[in-house]
Amino acid sequence: MLLEQVKANRVSEAGIDAQREAAFQSQRIVVTGSRLAAHPSILYKVQPQSANQENYHHLDENGVKVVSIDPVSTFSVDVDTGSYSNSRRMLNQGNLPPSDAVRTEEFINYFDYDYAAPESIERPFSVNTAIAVSPWNKERHLMRIALKGFEPESVADKGSNLVFLLDVSGSMERPNKLPLLKRSLAMLTKQLDAKDKVSIVVYAGASGVVLEPTLGNRTADITRALGKLSAGGSTNGAAGIQLAYQLAQKAFIKDGVNRVILATDGDFNVGMVNHDSLIDLIEKKKEEGVALTTLGFGDGNYNDHLMEQLADAGNGNYAYIDNINEARKVLVDEVGATMQMIAKNVKIQVEFNPSTVAEYRLLGYENRVLANEDFKNDKVDAGDIGAGHTVTALYELTLKGSSGAYNDELRYGKKTLVNNLGAELANVKLRFKKPTGSKSEQISQVVSKDEIIAFEQQGDDFRFSTAVAGFAQLMKNTKFSEGIDFPWIINTAVGAKGDDEFGYRSEFIGLVRSASELEPLIVESGEDFVVEELVYYE
Repeated sequence: MLLEQVKANRVSEAGIDAQREAAFQSQRIVVTGSRLAAHPSILYKVQPQSANQENYHHLDENGVKVVSIDPVSTFSVDVDTGSYSNSRRMLNQGNLPPSDAVRTEEFINYFDYDYAAPESIERPFSVNTAIAVSPWNKERHLMRIALKGFEPESVADKGSNLVFLLDVSGSMERPNKLPLLKRSLAMLTKQLDAKDKVSIVVYAGASGVVLEPTLGNRTADITRALGKLSAGGSTNGAAGIQLAYQLAQKAFIKDGVNRVILATDGDFNVGMVNHDSLIDLIEKKKEEGVALTTLGFGDGNYNDHLMEQLADAGNGNYAYIDNINEARKVLVDEVGATMQMIAKNVKIQVEFNPSTVAEYRLLGYENRVLANEDFKNDKVDAGDIGAGHTVTALYELTLKGSSGAYNDELRYGKKTLVNNLGAELANVKLRFKKPTGSKSEQISQVVSKDEIIAFEQQGDDFRFSTAVAGFAQLMKNTKFSEGIDFPWIINTAVGAKGDDEFGYRSEFIGLVRSASELEPLIVESGEDFVVEELVYYE
């Protein structure tokens, strides 16, 4: 479906039927405006919710926090990437993604960054901070917190016990679903050896075992079992998950990687499937040492929200596979990060210095925000980091005395005490558990004013991740996107592309160009305007 500008007096001339007329009337939007000072107003073409049955969870974006009132920010790390590749699929189909499909942190963390790595597994990840003047508003700053996971020479010396839990229901018959799924897992199979084990469970109206636990070096047997799969029937994923966990327990490798890989479009549509019970089961099995990774496929009925929920519950990651190159990225190039956890329950807490910072805003991580008291509570679960994983978070800061503050200083507000830490902007604390540990450890790092440099002087990774964050802000149609536009994103990304070994950054630049061409209406600055109607139609 396309979003088009039409005139009211053309509706009857189009000769549309009564149903389309009713839809037209229900979707009318009147937009008025007046002279603009700096930037054109952009109204984006998005997929209307009625276009398909895809499921995305709405979350209000993070707002601006006043440091004198709320100086502490706490959240869980996130290594999922499904939002970016799913949005890429929509852009390649000629549609801008719905705003709820865009999670800023998953856009940023889709890309690999060359952060300094830890020297040993004893400290499983490094912490890197940087800060620069914001390219979007010179009166504000961007602060980056970056983690890099330790990467052992090989994945899990003890071996990997993998159970492929595959949806073969009728909804999976399209080329970008089951056929792509089979090719993707065949690529993963080629990375395994005799230390590893693979089982295959399928589910549709009923579930069943296609392949009992089989040594990883028996590639022909595994690929033959995959090749025989075909789609048909309705979906009851709950029964399949229980069977998959039984096989995982049967082939359990002590101190190895034990993981169920759920591959589906997420369309659980038969019977009284209780998602809360599913999540409870997955959390229980996680505690018994079996993790869950979710791989999403297809469109039309795709359940993004459920896929993310299940992976979070299972100490796993969620990826969306929209093409064979993405399968290679997730299941071959990043197999260590996908399969092997090096730190769990990783939480970040940032305390801002009220004598130097007036306001802050965390970009993304809306569904990862934690209560401040949860930071030291080991019973509160958080995200995990895999071998070699990078995690990036960006804050927008307004320093004290800046004219860029979103909020006026309160006349009767709490007075900020001048402290002797005037050069410090923030104290960044991280808590985590070792993979087999039960008690968390903490490390911390201070960010000071002395670290501030011009945006243009920052390295490629800082500038590129900022361009990606800016793109996500535009795709979400956020109210905080002032100063961000497509030309800036493209120019910044081109200048920060770096070596780009696998071409992912070049692909991003192409996606931004595609998105810029999908704008239905750009109102130029300096002119009064009235857009009479914006409607969805088929």
